[in-house]
Amino acid sequence: MNILKIILTLIPFIWIVGMIPFVNRVHPIIMGLPFLAFWLVAGIFVAFTCLRIIYKIDSRNGSNSLE
Repeated sequence: MNILKIILTLIPFIWIVGMIPFVNRVHPIIMGLPFLAFWLVAGIFVAFTCLRIIYKIDSRNGSNSLE
């Protein structure tokens, strides 16, 4: 489970920072945004999803966290 948490933590970092050299372009225009801007906005949703999954699988989460 710890490996999964580490991977889910690294995905947003790699998405936003690691992929910049590969996606730094203007075209194609997606939903009116240059590709790089669209990529960064999509990264926010990817980060949210990864953090949500980490929250759900965290064993210390929930009503039994104080026991």
